[in-house]
Order: sequence, then structure tokens, then C-alpha cells
Amino acid sequence: MRYRVVFLIGLAAGYVLGSRAGRERYEQIKRLAQRVADNPKVQEAAGLVGARASQMASMAKDRVGDKVPFVPSARSDARTTGHNGLTSTTPAPAEPGRPASY
Repeated sequence: MRYRVVFLIGLAAGYVLGSRAGRERYEQIKRLAQRVADNPKVQEAAGLVGARASQMASMAKDRVGDKVPFVPSARSDARTTGHNGLTSTTPAPAEPGRPASY
């Protein structure tokens, strides 16, 4: 069902963007879409869908959080980011009496 809604939204957007009917048809479609969006039943359904999605995300987070150990981010190692946004690796400190290897 979700894929159908996404498909229909994409189809409508493609039609509007690719339409040769001109500005008048665009305005007509825009008014129709605004009326649908302003419909209280549509707003209620959107609220229910949003609440359900939040509930499912929370459930998934709880389930995965118990089974997956904490993994630190890749940036927590010896990498640093310079002012130009490039990442460089800082060499490990040398052992006493040995030169640093680059």
C-alpha cells in the first residue's frame, strides 16, 4: 500500500512537471492537492500513520539495541579532519627508543 501511494505521488509530480497543459492546468492540480491536504480525514490519517511509524521505529530500536553491541563510529579512531574537509590518519606514537614510522 505504501508503495502505491509513493508511486501515485511520483506519477502526479511527473505529470505536473512534464505537462504541456500549461499554467492553468498546473494551478488546477495545485488547488486539488491543497484541498486534499486540508481535508480533516486526510490530516487524521496522516497523524495516525506518523504515530504508527514512530511507534514501530521505537520498537525496532529497542529490539536491535538489545541484540547489537555498541560499535563506536569510524571517526573515533586516530583520524582527524582538517579545515579543508579532508581526512588524514595520525600515526601511532612511537615506542620509546624507536623512531616513528610514517
